[in-house]
Amino acid sequence: GKGSTCAYTEQILRGYGLPTGFFRYKTELKFPVYLAVVEVIICGAYDCTNIIKKPWVCGVSSHGIDHTQILGDTIEEIAWHKGGIFKPEVPAFTVKQPEGSMAVLKQRASEIECPLWVCPELEDYQTDCGPLQLGLAGQHQRSNASLALQLSHTWLQRRRLQGTWRTLPSLHGPGVPLATPFTPSPIMTKGLADTVWAGRTQTLKNGEVTYFLDGAHTRRSMQACVSWFQEAAVRCERNSPIGVWQPQRCW
Repeated sequence: GKGSTCAYTEQILRGYGLPTGFFRYKTELKFPVYLAVVEVIICGAYDCTNIIKKPWVCGVSSHGIDHTQILGDTIEEIAWHKGGIFKPEVPAFTVKQPEGSMAVLKQRASEIECPLWVCPELEDYQTDCGPLQLGLAGQHQRSNASLALQLSHTWLQRRRLQGTWRTLPSLHGPGVPLATPFTPSPIMTKGLADTVWAGRTQTLKNGEVTYFLDGAHTRRSMQACVSWFQEAAVRCERNSPIGVWQPQRCW
């Protein structure tokens, strides 16, 4: 969910007229932009993106068992590496994680003295125009969108108030505190709906053939991919022309 979260975040902040940059690779670039949305490449603790010592805000998307030769074979080991992007006194957000993973993130945040919150469910955000619409399909994108809302909202708050921010949470109590759901601005709402991430839950039509494009390399991401495809394929069949001799083909 890293790339999708970054895509949502950049689309939202670009809607405010900010010259943004979205980096996935070539970290040696000198970030010649006003605002950089940086996706961690593999891990976190020893990732080259850690050259950024004082980001405005950090986010950790949903964990999966991947890159085991680097990160370890368990979700707890992977969570330890993911928590490596935490920085002292820099607000951080994560989505709901497996219990063992969340415990490790909480411990890492406490050790680093990084304030950490869990993002609320997407439906908890109050809007004046009904449920939030997402430009990226799939139920798994809802947590990515919530994380993007918290990241962009926090950046805007900290930038406007020159570092003054909400009260930092205590990391010594049970669990990780829940971030406050707020009312997204019209720009945020439009940003979520307008987000495009090529190759992620993307549907392309070419005549009578519909192509479904997505990528997955972990068990959880494969399950999310299958769930999206099943939903999208049903919509594809429902929207097929009625009365034609050759049915629409889906790939």
